[in-house]
Amino acid sequence: MRAVGRSAAFFDLDKTVIAKSSALAFGRPFYRDGLITRRDVVKSAYAQLMFRLGGTDEQTMARTRDYLAALCKGWRVEQVRQIVAETLHELINPYVYAEAAALIEEHQAAGRDVVLVSASGEEMVRPIGALLGVTDVIATRMSVQDGRYSGEVEFYAAGPSKVEAVNELAAVRGYDLADSYAYSDSYSDRPLLECVGHPSVVNPDRALRRLAVENAWPVLEFRHPIPLGRRLRERPAVPVAAAALGVGVGVAIGIAWYGRHRRTRAVQAA
Repeated sequence: MRAVGRSAAFFDLDKTVIAKSSALAFGRPFYRDGLITRRDVVKSAYAQLMFRLGGTDEQTMARTRDYLAALCKGWRVEQVRQIVAETLHELINPYVYAEAAALIEEHQAAGRDVVLVSASGEEMVRPIGALLGVTDVIATRMSVQDGRYSGEVEFYAAGPSKVEAVNELAAVRGYDLADSYAYSDSYSDRPLLECVGHPSVVNPDRALRRLAVENAWPVLEFRHPIPLGRRLRERPAVPVAAAALGVGVGVAIGIAWYGRHRRTRAVQAA
């Protein structure tokens, strides 16, 4: 008889817990503060699209990783953290799926550790986790020298690398992965879903939808992004299991909203 340990719940972030890309969400303030150009915004969106379409293809992941490293080289780490802290509630909080927040709370109430697992940078993922009451994250880590990103990636949290990190954490914490849970919307997270005993897909892409049907995995539909304040006041009873329907928030819409919101605040402050 195998030994039974603790269990955990591993959540992908983008389009699973939040209805947008965490990395692209901060494109506008990064541009405003001179970290990236307009061309970088477009290239970043294209790079992420190619990664999502390319799934776990090693060349696609390597190109995305190298582009990320080159883009961030020379940025001051403290500046990035400050931008994220200042804009988190504007750019991320309104887009947290109520269903995801409720499911996270259910796992925590059951005594399971909840872990966010994302290819986005740790400087972005950890504050988002704090917003959700989640302290454990597995995210991309950039090498830092003298307070600035060096242009090297210490750990790229994508594809099979996510599973390596999950296995390492499980070994340290004593998690029984056969009794653990994982949630993702993307086929690129097939290794993550297959490494646990209870995988579920959320608003899956076509390839992941097919895989879920083949393996009889639960398919969840998250359709209600609700700001944290409203969730706490209303405590909505939202269904988390249903037929899948892809949901997304356009990056251009998010950037335009952010620009209008900042202009409104500036007028009010004047």
